[in-house]
Amino acid sequence: MKRMARLMLHCSEQMEKENLIWNTVGSFLYALANMVLAFLVIRLAGEDAGGVFAIGFSTFGQQMFTVSYYGLRPFHITDSGADKGGHSFGEYYRHRQITAAAAVILAALYAFWRVGGGLYEPEKAAAVFMLAGYKIIDGLADVYESEFQRQGCLYLTGKSMAFRTVLSAGTFLLVLALTRSLLAACPAALLAQIAGVILFDCSIIHRLGRVDFSRRRGSVTRIFSQGGLLFLSVFLDFYIFSAARYAIDLRMNDAASGYFNLIFMPTSVIYLVANFVIRPVLTRMTVCWNNSDCSGFLAILKRISVLIGGLTVLAVGGTLILGRFVLMIMEMVLGSSHTGALTDYVPAFAVIVLGGGIYAFGNLLYYSLVIMRLQKNIFCVYVVVAAAAAVISPALVERMGINGGAMAYCLFMLMQTAGFGICVFREFVRKKKG
Repeated sequence: MKRMARLMLHCSEQMEKENLIWNTVGSFLYALANMVLAFLVIRLAGEDAGGVFAIGFSTFGQQMFTVSYYGLRPFHITDSGADKGGHSFGEYYRHRQITAAAAVILAALYAFWRVGGGLYEPEKAAAVFMLAGYKIIDGLADVYESEFQRQGCLYLTGKSMAFRTVLSAGTFLLVLALTRSLLAACPAALLAQIAGVILFDCSIIHRLGRVDFSRRRGSVTRIFSQGGLLFLSVFLDFYIFSAARYAIDLRMNDAASGYFNLIFMPTSVIYLVANFVIRPVLTRMTVCWNNSDCSGFLAILKRISVLIGGLTVLAVGGTLILGRFVLMIMEMVLGSSHTGALTDYVPAFAVIVLGGGIYAFGNLLYYSLVIMRLQKNIFCVYVVVAAAAAVISPALVERMGINGGAMAYCLFMLMQTAGFGICVFREFVRKKKG
């Protein structure tokens, strides 16, 4: 344990460089593991197991992550501490214990509900519950990693994410390869995830020396209150993003869920690229808006919109031209028994890429609304689109299958982006007149 702690805490004199490198490595491994696991579960355990993994890990599990996480990292890492009107690590940790416990209870209720309604077999419910547990522990680990970042040790955040991912994903794949059983691999991964938090988070936080573990009466309640609207927005946002996947799990078989999860992967890449384009200009947009420089704000918004639009056109065009070839390669990775399983869905693949591009533009408008301090408007848009998604997704999937799921995703991204756009336009007009 001491040797591991020394390895984690070791940092060169160039801390900024270490922070950048390890944060990049950790984020990359985390994203890569999600994609690799989706392929290998289907290859090693079959298409039905792949579908169960898709709903348990990438969909419902990620939804439970949002409950455990509570959307608090932006608050936590910018909090100046209890002595300056903020909160201590002890208070954030107590809050995270409560949200993680709530997520476990919700996951258990969901599993029992699905079994009781005859929608899941007990084995599927157990796997989904354990995969959700894996993600909930991810949310618990985030409170440590947020504190590392607040203390100026972002490299520890990256190391923790990287080492935990390698340990838990490696354990999962090893057991899956030996047993060909998802039900055997899930508890192994869950235990490895818990071990990773103990090794790479719990044992490190006590060695930093500057961490405040104190708790004040009423502080946790204040954290719930301060982050409540943000949490609800994050929760609804992910539901909208995943509504088509929930509908496929409800209306189709497990194999369909697994295959849809594979053709849905470009959305993650598009999201990363979009953030790479958007985040560097947010500071300038904020300065322009706060200084009432509407023309400067609009110029940046137009420039990034054109860039996102151009990249979207290229991505959709490339998908229409090369999509079948890409899906054939994915089938080869899955194995000969899956030949033809994905290539029928080239149109759906292209529609999902288009939806991803629209989502990227919506993300730009989302950040614009945050800069304008219109979080309530964001929440209202999420409520309306989530309600529409709950009704429309099952209908489209039941009528058109996976193609309907792709259309639903694209439609909801369009609705969400349009809602954000209307809010931005109205506030921009108000600002110019004022």
